[in-house]
Amino acid sequence: MKKLTAAIITGALALNVLGVTAFAEEDTTITVAASATPHAEILEQAVPLMEEKGYTLEVTIFDDYIMPNEVVESGEFDANYFQHIPYLDSFNEERGTHLVNAGGIHYEPFGIYPGTKASLDEIEEGDTIAVPNDTTNEARALLLLQDNGIITLKDGVGLEATVNDITENPYNVEIVELAAEQVARVAQETAFIVLNGNYALQAGYSVASDAIAYETSDSEAAQTYVNVIAVKEGNENLDSIKTLVEVLKSDEIKDFINTTYDGAVIPFEDDAAAQEAEADTEAAETEAVTEAATEAATEAAE
Repeated sequence: MKKLTAAIITGALALNVLGVTAFAEEDTTITVAASATPHAEILEQAVPLMEEKGYTLEVTIFDDYIMPNEVVESGEFDANYFQHIPYLDSFNEERGTHLVNAGGIHYEPFGIYPGTKASLDEIEEGDTIAVPNDTTNEARALLLLQDNGIITLKDGVGLEATVNDITENPYNVEIVELAAEQVARVAQETAFIVLNGNYALQAGYSVASDAIAYETSDSEAAQTYVNVIAVKEGNENLDSIKTLVEVLKSDEIKDFINTTYDGAVIPFEDDAAAQEAEADTEAAETEAVTEAATEAATEAAE
């Protein structure tokens, strides 16, 4: 009986060890749902950096704006990387999900791109302009059109603007509302198209070279629409998620973004990071001044 009991205890311990091992392996694998460009490309650059920190990063590409949030809400994926904060907030409100921002990584200037016409100076009565039809991105597109004198919106509508808020339309342009991923495909059928940064990249456009007009890097809109790592509420403080955000905000990833996307994707610096960078610069300048003063004093003493 004692031998049997010992065997059972040994077996139980073995199963327990296996269970802990399996849990540890699962805990170090991070699954992320992402748009193809630039999000998945940036994440792929993070894979070896995450490996150095003991994590396996698995990236799955989605081509829509709905499923990446649903699979994180359901727990099928740990995080996603494809959206900005206004879209995240809107999605939560409309669908009752519980997703939160775990860290801002980059922003993508919204741009107006050529369709059948190459310049806004060529706009004529009745021209068509294609824009994304989801709530926040449509507002962003309309605001950019307003900034360039094509339409005028009601005062104060801001990020909730829709075509119904157009108060002046001197060229009687027709706003064609399409799913974001469809906008670039009608470039040969509309005078102009207004694109999200990632869909512009997928369509082969460069903000610096191809956009007729775009949000400047210091604009409120560009700062508002920072693209984030989103997780289910409560998971934002997990070590694995914190490590992922830390890696994506590292100098290695920033260098990749800056050298790859020709201004279409810009690393996001939150207030804390910006203050830290400024403090580092000031410290370096102070050190340089101190060294120079020390050298001068030494020379004078000699």
